[in-house]
Amino acid sequence: MTFRRKLLLVFALTVFFSVLAVTVLVSAVARRAFDRSEDERTTALVTQFHREFNHQGEEVVRRVGAIANSESAIRMAAALNRKPSDAGPYFESAKSAAESNRLDFLEFVESDGNIVSSAQWPDRFGYPEVAVESFPADTQRGGFLNLEQLQDASALGLFAVRAISGGEHPVYVVGGRRLDKSFLAALDMPSGMRALLYQNRGDRFWPDLLIDPSASSASSSESAEKLRSLIDDVRRSIQEKVALVHWSADPAEDEIFHAIPLMGVGTGKDKDQPLLAILLIGNSRRGYVELMRRIRSAALMVGGGGIFFAILLSSWVAARVTRPVEQLAHAAQEIGAGNWNVHVSVPGHDEISQLAESFNQMTAELLNQRERLLQAERVAAWRELARRLAHELKNPLFPLQLTMENLIRARQQSPEQFDEIFRESSTTLLAEISNLKAIISRFSDFAKMPQPQLQHVQVNEVVRGVAQLFQAQLQAPGRAPIQCDLQLDPNAGLVSADADLLHRAISNLVLNAMDAMPTGGKLTLSTQNSGGNVLIQVADSGAGLTPEECERIFTPYYTSKQHGTGLGLAIVQSVVSDHGGRIRVHSTAGRGTTFVIELPARANNHGTGPKEFGSTQLTPTEIRPTEPI
Repeated sequence: MTFRRKLLLVFALTVFFSVLAVTVLVSAVARRAFDRSEDERTTALVTQFHREFNHQGEEVVRRVGAIANSESAIRMAAALNRKPSDAGPYFESAKSAAESNRLDFLEFVESDGNIVSSAQWPDRFGYPEVAVESFPADTQRGGFLNLEQLQDASALGLFAVRAISGGEHPVYVVGGRRLDKSFLAALDMPSGMRALLYQNRGDRFWPDLLIDPSASSASSSESAEKLRSLIDDVRRSIQEKVALVHWSADPAEDEIFHAIPLMGVGTGKDKDQPLLAILLIGNSRRGYVELMRRIRSAALMVGGGGIFFAILLSSWVAARVTRPVEQLAHAAQEIGAGNWNVHVSVPGHDEISQLAESFNQMTAELLNQRERLLQAERVAAWRELARRLAHELKNPLFPLQLTMENLIRARQQSPEQFDEIFRESSTTLLAEISNLKAIISRFSDFAKMPQPQLQHVQVNEVVRGVAQLFQAQLQAPGRAPIQCDLQLDPNAGLVSADADLLHRAISNLVLNAMDAMPTGGKLTLSTQNSGGNVLIQVADSGAGLTPEECERIFTPYYTSKQHGTGLGLAIVQSVVSDHGGRIRVHSTAGRGTTFVIELPARANNHGTGPKEFGSTQLTPTEIRPTEPI
């Protein structure tokens, strides 16, 4: 049986048993099912209100931000930053800006706390704002609830703070909207749901502070009395509460109220923050009561049983599906780790089994292709080695042949001059034999690179030593000068490395950089600690490399130089690889080339090295001899 048929059978059995259970136990199941549905609906409505509340806050933030970014506000901030400053011309600025952006509250406040202009209380001009110390943090958050003091009262509002960048000291824009009847009426509430707001002021309960956009003043006071116990409970505990409110003897008039505390600046659950208001979300139970009159308690029990069986069957189906998939995932990880002989066994004849069989076939094919590729690479490497060795040996053999021919000819034609020609020819022979020995030695060195003797090495000291070593060559007479710039990270720290091999690798990169700048330029040596790794960069300002050269530059025996062997960068890569690191190259035509060596840093090595300056220019100093790579 295929996997699809198994799923169809499972779902068919689930529906069958669910319908059978609903038919048998409808009266007991219906009540629980509706209660569950009612809870989910209430949760959805509360979530929708939170989303709308946040949307209104974002709108306030957007309008305050638009004012802060306006040209007039920027000019005002620039003028207030000049000394002496005069805030008098901006007395009416807040009022006009608030009207044009439909804000109920708006003030411009200087960084020292003086109010420049106030839309809701113009007489506060020049008075200090006590909350200015929190403004820098408020500029980073969205809308927040705040109690605004007015000339003869106080009002609750949704506020936002943004800074105007117009000089050395910022000027803050504090704007907001009232949380009143119009605000609540503007909320898009679903049918059967309403929102009320109680403004918490003082230690006592005041019925007049309850805002109900759908009721008159008298009915609002009556509603407040019904909600007093719920509001007092929230004021004491500063936690969300739920209560059923009976408005009359008819159960259809009942409402479930969710009381949500609204805190001041800060997180709404922080009890140390002031409780500014309590949001009351009412959900009518009329639909519930009418439905319960038609459906009895059996329906809820049947629904619960159906859900229970669905969960069990779904769990079984999930386990049946995920177990083979987990085996395939584990096998893929084994292949990624290098175990090419992994095999997945999934019994059966469904799609998962076919997938496992295809995976095994793919693994076997990959293993065969890998073996063929390794063999091809070995053959290609030996062919390239033979070609390069033949090319290198061919050059000195030709002068050897000519010298021997000259000796034979001189012996036959001019015996009296043979001694002089022999002395000259022997010198040539010895020189070419020495050249052959040097070529063979270079190839031998590449074949038997020594294993690094690891110890704790200060990277900055190694780089500084390389720079001092080549200092005289960079400014040598008869060649274009090269400027060397050291940029050493003081926190580069230590690595586990062979100091001599690392010194030779960096020296070889410096030699390549010098060859790339025959007309002079700039050589940059830098270190950096990056996420547990130490980066060593050698950059030049030469002509750069082509993309093809960047791809092949670390290949043994590949070189673009006339007399190069193509082993220098291959040796550098071998040294870096033996240290558990990697090397990469970045180049732009006409802008130079950068080689980056990345080595694993020793644990807890931050700050262990001596203090360095970020960038230094080298000055003449004593030069130490170097051992060429």
